[in-house]
Amino acid sequence: MTRQGIAVVAVGGNALIKHKSRQTIQDQYDCAKDTITHIVDMIENGWDVVVTHGNGPQVGFNLRRSELARTALHEVPLDYCGANTQGNIGYMLQKALHNEFKRRGIDKDAITVVTQTVVDEHDPAFGHPSKPIGSFMGEHEAKTRRAKDGWTVVEDAGRGWRRVVPSPRPISIVEAGAIHDLINAGFTVIGVGGGGIPVIEREDGTLAGIEAVIDKDFGSSLLAKLIGADLFLISTAVEKVALDFNTPEQKWLDQMTVAEAKQYVSEGHFAAGSMLPKIQACIQFIENGGKKALITNPEHITDALEGKTGTWIVP
Repeated sequence: MTRQGIAVVAVGGNALIKHKSRQTIQDQYDCAKDTITHIVDMIENGWDVVVTHGNGPQVGFNLRRSELARTALHEVPLDYCGANTQGNIGYMLQKALHNEFKRRGIDKDAITVVTQTVVDEHDPAFGHPSKPIGSFMGEHEAKTRRAKDGWTVVEDAGRGWRRVVPSPRPISIVEAGAIHDLINAGFTVIGVGGGGIPVIEREDGTLAGIEAVIDKDFGSSLLAKLIGADLFLISTAVEKVALDFNTPEQKWLDQMTVAEAKQYVSEGHFAAGSMLPKIQACIQFIENGGKKALITNPEHITDALEGKTGTWIVP
């Protein structure tokens, strides 16, 4: 087996939930197993893989449980919800990897690293909370939580009120060195879940959790840079990236340079809540010295790595 290098593979939190009627833990594990088979194909072909993952829906579930139980139990702060989901989803992926390694006779272990991501407490995002989290509320409850708990709440497209929190850019990853060492020791690592648990670094070097969420693609891109990854792969819901997506002019892209990607971004081709952060994260990885990035869906990872499909972003 020829060693291909280090790959960071970012899996969306929605990849574990394919349909609203299938959201149980078992349903999510079944989806995790499907995705992991394609990642183990990469490992069999010589890639040292770090798996990162989203956690948006799962953090929402944790917050909802916490809200429903608040008359009987303490509520769980947002950074701890992030840590909870890193453990839960990490366990799913770790178990799926272990079982797939056993099935194929691969002598390898998977390990999950609870990962903290440092953000700047003066990031402009803290002045403009924008990321909706948790469940919908009535206007009275929303305004009560704003007054009592200091929440920022907004009315969300006629569907009710929701809490919004900042989504600052990650500036460093506390456990990046440990993840790099684990990869070098032969482990398949699961890390930077949900972009990492957001923390700020105080003047004395100590860390404090902060109420925010980090975009999983930006956290994954930063990790890829910090560990010197050869490939940054975003596994998402579509086989390729398209211009004019879902219009009669839709055009699938096999490859784009960083300059072309920036032009398409400026022309507004990519939606803010879906493809835009993925493209921006790929640009960031390559501008930070990365060689190549790839966007495709899990079932086409092998074909994409062979150049048959997917969208490549190159310098």
